[in-house]
Amino acid sequence: MAMFKNYRFLILLNLIISAYSFGQDKSSDANKTIAIVNGSNITHGELESAYLQRLRVVTTQKVTRKKVLTDLINRRLGIEKAKKNQIGQNPIIKEKIEDILFHAQISKDLEKGLKKIKIQEEDIKKYYKENPEYRTAHILLRVRVKKTKEEVEAALAQSLKVFKVLKKDPNKFSELANKFSQSISSETGGDMGFQPASQLAPEYFKAIKGKKTGYISPPVRTQFGYHIIKVLAEKSYENINKALYSKLVFDSKRDVVIQKYFQKMRNNASIEIKTKKLQ
Repeated sequence: MAMFKNYRFLILLNLIISAYSFGQDKSSDANKTIAIVNGSNITHGELESAYLQRLRVVTTQKVTRKKVLTDLINRRLGIEKAKKNQIGQNPIIKEKIEDILFHAQISKDLEKGLKKIKIQEEDIKKYYKENPEYRTAHILLRVRVKKTKEEVEAALAQSLKVFKVLKKDPNKFSELANKFSQSISSETGGDMGFQPASQLAPEYFKAIKGKKTGYISPPVRTQFGYHIIKVLAEKSYENINKALYSKLVFDSKRDVVIQKYFQKMRNNASIEIKTKKLQ
């Protein structure tokens, strides 16, 4: 299972944009308004389409409807500002014009702030201390996005049975991963390779943080199902890919700049959320 993030904010916004091509939810409440941004409605169908597309692409990071709705609102605000400033009005590709407008406006507004970002060695050390890189293996019992209570209970029961076997014989991990895991890593005994902690699902990372090599966790629930995780190794700072971590530090600082930018726009906009039940 690929667990690496793409560029964590703007690229995810691209994924949201592409979600519209998959069509709107045909359920009775698809046209129900869940948010109003300066008079422009965001419907339940739009949110569900964007949410499901995000799940198809982001495989282990926490995806919530609340986060997707925030991104949809930010996109509406960016497009609105771009149209007011008449950036990118040349219709290069008609169906892509809002995408072009949005990124043109955001790039223009953020250029100065992003140029001020500097990465020092201490920044990388601090980041790595908070986000160590682990090599893990896992056994995944999947739970569908639109799961039933019975499916969740069945996945948990199966994962507990597997964990019980592992408690008696930890050496069977690869064998059991190959037999039971519903992840493509099952072919390699569940081995996921080395991954920065920041690119793991929060629940996944929490279960292994600070644990020694050989540790096997009890079933851990993420949005994808139940994972039984084995810690294979933790990489020392001296052996990390400095170029990768320099980029990750830049990404985290860039995200702060972007979040402040959108928060300022939101403070000056009229936004009404029609539902309080998003997760």
